[in-house]
Amino acid sequence: MKLWVDADACPAVIREILYKAAERTQTRLILVANRNIRIPKSRFIEFLRVQLGLDVADNTIIEKIESGDLVITSDIPLAAKVVQRGGLGLNPRGEIYSSENISEILSNRDFMDSLRSSGVDTGGPPPLTNRDKQTFANSLDQVLAKFKKSK
Repeated sequence: MKLWVDADACPAVIREILYKAAERTQTRLILVANRNIRIPKSRFIEFLRVQLGLDVADNTIIEKIESGDLVITSDIPLAAKVVQRGGLGLNPRGEIYSSENISEILSNRDFMDSLRSSGVDTGGPPPLTNRDKQTFANSLDQVLAKFKKSK
């Protein structure tokens, strides 16, 4: 299992949790972004810079993931493609995207997108809370523990 991060939109506090988890579990962590991101020196953590452009980072992740990989993203269409390829998604608030729930989540996202397109102000996501960070860390640990157990 590898951890992939859609790093352009990933909050710094979530990246810090991921760095610690990669070291603790000795799991490969790859951050993908179209801008430079400072990462700690580690044999488990790497950074992959991609060109600017719509969905370039997303497409790179989809091309490179393998079944069983985990992708950290708040991009629901990317998460749907990850699940379709046999992976799991995890958003920065700790919600796991899997084959059991991705269709409903994608459908809800598309509905909200259509509301916004018709001029309805749906507001943006609320700021990340301490509870969100803890939920993310717990979900990440749960996925990593399942993977380590199945090895």
